[in-house]
Amino acid sequence: MIRKSKNESRNTGPGTGNKRIWEIDFFRAVAIILMVIFHTAYDLYFFTPVNIDITSGMWYWTGKTSALLFIFISGISSGFSRNSVKRGLRVLGAGMLVTAATWIFFRESYVRFGILHFLGVCMILFPVMKKANNILLLAVSVITALAAIPLRRISAGSALLLPFGVRYEGFSSLDYYPLCPYMAVFILGVIAYKLYYYKRKSLFGFSYENRVILFLSRHSLLIYLLHQPVILPIVLLFNALIK
Repeated sequence: MIRKSKNESRNTGPGTGNKRIWEIDFFRAVAIILMVIFHTAYDLYFFTPVNIDITSGMWYWTGKTSALLFIFISGISSGFSRNSVKRGLRVLGAGMLVTAATWIFFRESYVRFGILHFLGVCMILFPVMKKANNILLLAVSVITALAAIPLRRISAGSALLLPFGVRYEGFSSLDYYPLCPYMAVFILGVIAYKLYYYKRKSLFGFSYENRVILFLSRHSLLIYLLHQPVILPIVLLFNALIK
């Protein structure tokens, strides 16, 4: 339902009680939906004979768009958090749970510094970014993005440099989002918060209210953690039925 904004308080951002910035909820919900669609295609590709190319074209960009939306919105939303460091530690802990679970079931390609690890680290660093000059932040964003080009050509002898985008020979991971280049997108979200969203109101002159979108946005981390344990058994059952 679309409504005209009656007052500024209805457009106040996430993390401030029941007051929300609707477009942040909307795009976070879009990111969740795209993620579930992509991971369904991912599971079909790896566990069934269904011919889906997830490395290019529509399926690749479905997954990548989801991740980039999550990262950018996280940069904005960190500004609404009462304690971004505590929130970051919680997200990082969730990432470690994903690492443990995938190490048990996918030993050769378990998740090492996936998107939850990445977002957790960025949230922990947010207080420093918040205090930094915007021009400096923009420069760091550009440098971080460009640094990924030479870093991905370097081969390290251990996993210590994985968070920065330096891989070791034979590296394989189901999910990998290093700080270079992806922190550039988080920083752009931080800049968007510092330039406008610190006002805690929507960019738009109307408010879009939708319970499904609000639910998906509020529970995005829980959905991220639980969607694969739901999707994968269904995909495996499908594979058994078509054999």
